[in-house]
Amino acid sequence: MSSAGYAAMAGGNSFWEKLKSWTPIFVIAPAVVASFVYVFVFSGWTMYISLSDSTLLPTYGFKGLENYASLWANRRWGVAYSNLFFFSGIFVLTTMAVGLLLALLLDQKIRAESFWRTMYMYPLAVSFIVTGTVWQWLYNPTGGIQFLVQSMGWTDFEFALTTDRKNAIWAIIITGIWQSAGFTMALFLAGLRSVDGDIIKAASIDGASTFRIYRKVILPSITPIFLAVAVVQLQSAIKTFDLAVALTNSGPGISTTFPATYVYDLMFQRGQIGEGAAAAMMILAALAVVLVPYSMYLGWRRRREVARV
Repeated sequence: MSSAGYAAMAGGNSFWEKLKSWTPIFVIAPAVVASFVYVFVFSGWTMYISLSDSTLLPTYGFKGLENYASLWANRRWGVAYSNLFFFSGIFVLTTMAVGLLLALLLDQKIRAESFWRTMYMYPLAVSFIVTGTVWQWLYNPTGGIQFLVQSMGWTDFEFALTTDRKNAIWAIIITGIWQSAGFTMALFLAGLRSVDGDIIKAASIDGASTFRIYRKVILPSITPIFLAVAVVQLQSAIKTFDLAVALTNSGPGISTTFPATYVYDLMFQRGQIGEGAAAAMMILAALAVVLVPYSMYLGWRRRREVARV
C-alpha cells in the first residue's frame, strides 16, 4: 500500500476516535444546557420578578423588597410556613420509621417477599392527585370510613379529618406517609442488602443476637442511607402541592395552606405575580437550606475517601 493510502487510513481512524471521544459530550450537552436554563436562568428571572412591580403580567419596574415584606406580613403565608415545618417534621420522621420497619421485616427472607415488596411499592405507581382524590373520598364523612363505621352501628364514631380545621393537616400527613413509605422502604432495603455479609457472619460467630447485629453492625453501616432518605423526603415535603389541593384545597379556610399552594393562588388566582415570585424564592431558599449542606457533606465525604486511598 502506498504512503497516501496509509495516511488516509490513519486520518480515518483519527476521525472515528475523535467522534467516539466526543459522543458522550454530544449526548449529555442538551440535558446540561436545559438544566442550566431551567435552574439558573429561570431562577434568576423569578428573582428579578420578585423585586419588580409585576401584577397581572410581568413588568420590570424595580420595587425592591416590598413584595417580600408584604408576603411576610400576610397571615396566610405565616400559616403556610408553619404548616410546612409541622408537616415536614412529622412526615419525614414517620416515613423513615415506617420505611425502616418494613425494610427490616422484608430483610428476614420472608416468604413471598417479591409480592410484599410490590405491594409496599405500589403507591409510587399512583400520582399524588389520584392518591389525594381517593383518600379525600375515604375522609368524606357522608360516604367514607365514618359513614361505613356508623352504618355498622357505631354511631358515635367520627373520622372527618378534612372538615376539621385543627385536624385537616393530619389527613395530608397520613396520606403522604402512605404514598412515600414504600419508596423509603426500598432505599433502606437496598442499604441493608449492601452490608458486607462477612461482617455479619463474624458478629454471629461471636454470639451476637439478631437485634444486636442490626443495632451495632448493620444500621450504623447504612448511616449515609438515612441522610439521603431524609433529604429526599424533605424535598418532597417542601414542594407539597398535589396532596393539599386534592385533599383539602387548602381548607377548611386557610388551615392547610402550604407555600406551594399559596404561590399558585397568588400567581394564577389573584394575579399578584411579583408577590408570588417572592413566595417562590422563599421555597427555593428552603430547598437550598436542605440541598446545599447535603452537597457539601457529599463533597467532604468523597475527599475523605480519596485521602484514605
